[in-house]
Amino acid sequence: MNVFAGVGGGAVGKEAASVGGGALLELTPHKLAVCHLVQIFAPPPPPQAVVAAPALPFPFESVAHHNRLGLFLFALTRSCEDFLEPPLEELLRQLKAVDSLVNGWLCQQLTSTLSALNSPDDLFNFFDKLRGVLSAPEGANVEDEFLDPNSQLGVFLRCCILSFNTMAFEGVCHLLANLVEYCNSSETSYDFAEDEAFNSEIEMSNFMDANIHVRDAIFDKYSKGYAPESHMGEDSSSLVHAPTSLHDFDEAIFKAEDNPDCLRSRWQLEAYLNQQADILEKDPSLVPLNSFNATMSQLQALAPELHRVQFLQYLNALTHDDYIAALDNLHRYFDYSAGMQGIFSRSSSSFQDIIVGKYESALLCLGNLHCYFGHPKKALEAFTEAVRVSQMNNDDSCLAYILGAISNLLSKIGMSSTIGTIGSPYSLGNNIGLGTPLSIQQQLLVLLKRSLKRADTLKLTSLLSFDHLSLAKFDLKHVQRPLVSFGPNAYTKLRTCPADVCKNLRLSSHVLTDFGVDGLSASSDNGSFSTSWLRNLSAASNSWCSSSTKSRKVLTNDFDSFHFHAQPSPIPAAVLQLAGSAYLLRATAWEHYGSAPMVRMNSLVYATCFADAASSSELSLAYVKLIQHLAAFKGYSAAFSALKLAEEKFPSTANSHIQLLKMQLLHERALHRGQLKIAQQICDEFGVLSSSVSGVDIELKTEASLRHARTLLAAKQFSQAANVANSLFSTCYKYNMQVENANVLLLLAEIHKNSDNAVLGLPYALASQSFCKSFNLDLLEASATLTLAELWLALGSTHAKRALSLACQSLPMILGHGGIELRARAHIVLAKCHLSDPKFKVTEDPCSVLDPLNQAVEDLQVLEYHEMAAEAYYLKALVYNNLGKLDEREEAAASFKEHTIALENPYNEADSLAY
Repeated sequence: MNVFAGVGGGAVGKEAASVGGGALLELTPHKLAVCHLVQIFAPPPPPQAVVAAPALPFPFESVAHHNRLGLFLFALTRSCEDFLEPPLEELLRQLKAVDSLVNGWLCQQLTSTLSALNSPDDLFNFFDKLRGVLSAPEGANVEDEFLDPNSQLGVFLRCCILSFNTMAFEGVCHLLANLVEYCNSSETSYDFAEDEAFNSEIEMSNFMDANIHVRDAIFDKYSKGYAPESHMGEDSSSLVHAPTSLHDFDEAIFKAEDNPDCLRSRWQLEAYLNQQADILEKDPSLVPLNSFNATMSQLQALAPELHRVQFLQYLNALTHDDYIAALDNLHRYFDYSAGMQGIFSRSSSSFQDIIVGKYESALLCLGNLHCYFGHPKKALEAFTEAVRVSQMNNDDSCLAYILGAISNLLSKIGMSSTIGTIGSPYSLGNNIGLGTPLSIQQQLLVLLKRSLKRADTLKLTSLLSFDHLSLAKFDLKHVQRPLVSFGPNAYTKLRTCPADVCKNLRLSSHVLTDFGVDGLSASSDNGSFSTSWLRNLSAASNSWCSSSTKSRKVLTNDFDSFHFHAQPSPIPAAVLQLAGSAYLLRATAWEHYGSAPMVRMNSLVYATCFADAASSSELSLAYVKLIQHLAAFKGYSAAFSALKLAEEKFPSTANSHIQLLKMQLLHERALHRGQLKIAQQICDEFGVLSSSVSGVDIELKTEASLRHARTLLAAKQFSQAANVANSLFSTCYKYNMQVENANVLLLLAEIHKNSDNAVLGLPYALASQSFCKSFNLDLLEASATLTLAELWLALGSTHAKRALSLACQSLPMILGHGGIELRARAHIVLAKCHLSDPKFKVTEDPCSVLDPLNQAVEDLQVLEYHEMAAEAYYLKALVYNNLGKLDEREEAAASFKEHTIALENPYNEADSLAY
């Protein structure tokens, strides 16, 4: 019967590899206590039991009760809630939840055994008995072993035994001294004195029987004053310095300051640091800068060889936008560790590729640091040097990640030229045999394909998924032009390919099934489940301690009080983040293509299925897409209600996505209401949010200029609006932002349309339509077609048929995927086309005009769009006048007057920023 057989079977090599210099655990009193509990859980089988299957050991009443202790011990060896081991008081408090069915026998047995360890001989005998747990008696078969030596508990026992065997005599004496401090306080009336040892199990049994009635009072006494968990970033003294009593039968006070500060195992320390790094990535606002640094400094003082603490301090400063501290901690980390505890220690590369100096890793981190703080030229210089060093050291894994980082930088930060920054302008294009330098987009494509090829060769699944996502983003916004663009086989189809985007998104999701191939994501058990389980156990222990003894005795089902929250996922969090990013990018792709239902569906999938593993930034982006969908289809009232909930979940001071969404909604509502001063004030705030560095925050700067031009257009300042739009078009052309150019061209067409220069607006509308076709922007193309219809209609009634044809051509896409504003605009244009046609008679077919106008009025009432609503009511009044319906005409005219007055004299401008 092999209990927990094979659990963590590879833990020996992992523990040995993680320790670095020595593969042994540092023996502490807490580990001695766990070893004794393992011995109770799996006692050595007697020689006469080699034939029959071993029965449940004493004092377990059922298999469920026995397995509960095993699960508790497994969680103790994997928990990473803190870097310090819990005091004996906390261990007994947690054990109390498992020990309730046998009236505290396990707790008393543990304290008695620890009190009996008074000399080196006692420790030798203790570990000699532990060997019997892992070895079968004479004549036994291997199948009869009770505890698998390769299980998690078996590996833990073997490491403890090996550590004791190699311990010097001074170390044994030091362990005994720590054990006395672990068990006793200096002022308790009941001490585990060295001359008062219990030398036989009979004496221990008599002691337990004599005090069986006092035991419950003891545990009730020490379980009341302990906080079950400490918050991340706080000092660990709350776990070490507990103010309650353990062994004092009178009223003496337990002094936890006498307990030694014992660190957990190396694996648990690394799991603790990884857990803190995950929290920093998911939501930096939860991590106080100073208290977190204080905790890390305490850990660094206790374990100076653990240089990864400095890397975590670098991440903490990075997420809190402290450039000086981040740069200092990054330099100290690589100065002290030479990067040997860094990023690629689990790579699948050859051993020689791993042990070389990690100067290239330091340069990679330095480049990411400059990229985060908006220093593109310094970042590219660091990446270029990292490429050179990686090639010189044959570090293929690091080189693949550097290429991915460069492509990510080039895709996020707009740079008009990289000549003189990434080496020679011909360096990436010499494989085509030409002397012409490549454009920034061609360099980005070459880098992405090189990184993808290296990641596939080296089986770096996570990087492979990231490169597929990057290629999908590139295919979404750029036309892949060939490096050789002449000759009989020249590529002439200058359009993006949605099929390539979907293909790369599908391939990136393969990381969910192939995550175990690379060493970066091979381990899925990071101790978080064990930590959560122990916290739940502490909560259950609190409820049990407050209940009566009688209610505990009538408890028949062992698992009634055990609630298994936060079940472990077989997929690592980093892999889930990559898979979730694919769904988030799908939502962005459908947003470009114009399918609102698909945007909503993919955003919902991400927010529902990947919320636990997602960072606060990406999760808030999914919420932003859902709220934008509400604003487009349900109006501002529903959108602002959802925004309030999102602000509670994501504080706007710490999340830029929610803050930008709030400003976007307020600006659009101000334009619809005619509150131009408020709209201009919000435009100025957009400009303040963006960085002053050229090429950084280029998308935010583009949106700020676009909204400024729309505000000038609403104010009838056509020449200034055209100047801003022309300047914005030049900027977008400089940075090759072709998708944004389509919006700018459409804005220029609207400016000329409203300024009664329809002839000048036609070329802009046609150019915008051409851009939309090249990039498959179907909904924007339908909007451009509708603008083109309005321009033809403005040229006179002779073009009404052509305008009607264009409007009808755009209707299926607009009515199927457009928001209520675009739908209302399409209905108004359709009615205007009919009314402008000399051959159309309203009296013969009034429904062709009134039905779309009524639908437009209904939609515009939700948006509070006064200008367009006034136009719709004006057209309705004309129709009712031609039909001779005077009452309906007067009603429509009154509504027209109401919206006109509201537009010219906006009310409550001071309260327009409230919602």
